[in-house]
Formats: sequence, structure tokens, C-alpha cells
Amino acid sequence: MSELSNPGLAEAGLLDEPTTADLHAKVAEAWREFARALAAALPTLPVGSELELALDPTASGTGSAVYGVSVECLDDGSLQARAVSNANLPDGFRLERTAIAAMVALGWSPPGVMAGSRENFGMTGAGDGLANVITRTLRDVYGAPHPAFLVYEAHDREEEPVAIEPLGTARHESTVDAFLPSIDSLDASGLDLGDRVRIVVSAMLKSDPDELQVDGDGDIGIRAGSAMVFVRVRENPPLIDVFSPVLTDIEPTEKLFVKLSELTNRMPIGRLYCTAGTVWASIPVFGRDFQASHLALAIQVMTGLADELDDRLHGEFGGKRFFGEGDKPAGNIPEARIGQYL
Repeated sequence: MSELSNPGLAEAGLLDEPTTADLHAKVAEAWREFARALAAALPTLPVGSELELALDPTASGTGSAVYGVSVECLDDGSLQARAVSNANLPDGFRLERTAIAAMVALGWSPPGVMAGSRENFGMTGAGDGLANVITRTLRDVYGAPHPAFLVYEAHDREEEPVAIEPLGTARHESTVDAFLPSIDSLDASGLDLGDRVRIVVSAMLKSDPDELQVDGDGDIGIRAGSAMVFVRVRENPPLIDVFSPVLTDIEPTEKLFVKLSELTNRMPIGRLYCTAGTVWASIPVFGRDFQASHLALAIQVMTGLADELDDRLHGEFGGKRFFGEGDKPAGNIPEARIGQYL
């Protein structure tokens, strides 16, 4: 049976997030908030109850693959955690060897080794240490980009609900989409994807859907400081693209491409890229099994990201911000254009 032998290391690994970018710092703090709430909730689980946490499949496009962790309070009051293994994951979504090694490094026993773990990874522990390992498992191994993409619920042995305090920005199974007016409460049932998106965006902006700024391409525009964010609906396949032209009229240098790659690697979701003299930021949201909360999170991330990055990148590389009134030069020494390296 595997014991959580060094919770201090687990906590250190969770708290040492880089905070060089505001977005990354906010996401890291959301994970810390989730870990603290989970650490407080675990000791309150009644004997015989079980808390289940999972990455919402509609957030990651994993279909029937559910990456999750459960924690059961045994008869003696101890806590036993189980984490999904390849035995319960379909082809194409199974953990790679590096991920399995990461699970073992976090302290999980291999599937079937710990009594009661069945085909899952197993662990026993308590308090902060167990909460931090579970958080790192969901974030670093299973790939949850933000706690808002997690769904949780607690129940007893008769499958009756057990009350539990909120776990940060993670969503209780009974209140999915609750941090926005729900689609059903807005009479959106039966509407096509475009109409549902407009209802969600108008709810976020506290405006009427007919008052949204829509351009000739049908994209919804949302101003974010000196940047502009667009929401575009694609019907086939069903997809919502939340994007922003962060900078236009910019020289594509090797230094710029390296910078965009570094920033993309630090982003929890989405990507940055440069094409035809424009730096773009983009976050896709799955339209199939549409979840209002996923679109809301993408818009919240993009509005903060675009308004932050257009200023930062303009100061270093020049170009024009969307609402920068024609600003162009950066004052940096020109370097070889990327085309010269191809």
C-alpha cells in the first residue's frame, strides 16, 4: 500500500509556478485555490462517502475517455484515492510511458497493487499532501488546463448526494454552467450553435443579443482595452474560435517566432502564431456537446491575454495594436527576417 510520504515536496511542486505572465499567474493561483479547497474538504468526508473529480470530456474533446480521480473515506476514517489508468481508457487516449512514470513519481501505486484500487492507480494519505498530489495529477498528468474544466460530486454508498464545500472554480456536477446564466434558463434549447453562442456572449456582456457588435463575416467583436477579440462560429465541424489579431503590420523575425513559441508553451490553453504580418492569438472551443462555461472561460482568458500581450509585444517588436491609433515602431535594432532562414 502506497503512503504519501512527503507532502512537502508535492506542495512545493504545486506552488513553484512561474508568474512572469499575468495570465499564467492567474491560472496558477486558481490551481492553488482549488488545492486549498480540496485539502479542506477531504477531512470532512463522512465514512463511506466518495468524492469524484474528473476532467470534463467536452472540454478536451476526449469523447468517452474520462480522466478522473476519486477519494473514498474508509470505515476506519482513512482516505483512499484512486486515479484512472489505461485499463479504463480507450485507444488513442491512453497514458504514455512518461505520464505513467509521472504518476509513480507523484506517489501513486501501480494499478491493482493497493488493496481496493482495482484497475486504478492507488494512494492513501490525508489533508494537504493528498490534495496537492490529486491537483498535480489532474493538471500535469491528465492535462486539465484550468480548474474550471473539472467537474466534481460526492455521494454515499447508496449513491445519495453528500454536501461538500465548493472546490474553487471547479464545477459541481449539478451546477454545470452555473457561473453563467444556463442555456436552458435563457430559452436556448433547440437553437443552432450560432444563436447559443450569441446568447452566452450577451449574458457575459450583460447586453441584449441584438446589441452585439457583429461584422460582415458574422464574427462577434468584443473590445478588450487596446485589443479586439472576435468570436467566430464554424458549423462543420461545430467549433467556436475565440481569437484576436494581437498585432498587425509586424516584421516576422526569428526573435518574434521564438517569443511566440515561449509564450504559447506557458499558456494553459490556446496558441499564438504569426502569419502574413499579423500576430494572432486563438483559443478553440468545441461546438459538439456545447458547454457555456467553456466558451466563457475562453473569452475571459482571451480578453485578458490580448490586452496584455498587444502592449508587451508592441513594446518589443513594434507593429500596430487594434486600437493603437497607428502605432508602429518598436525602436529595436532590426534583425534578419525569418524568410532568410528558410
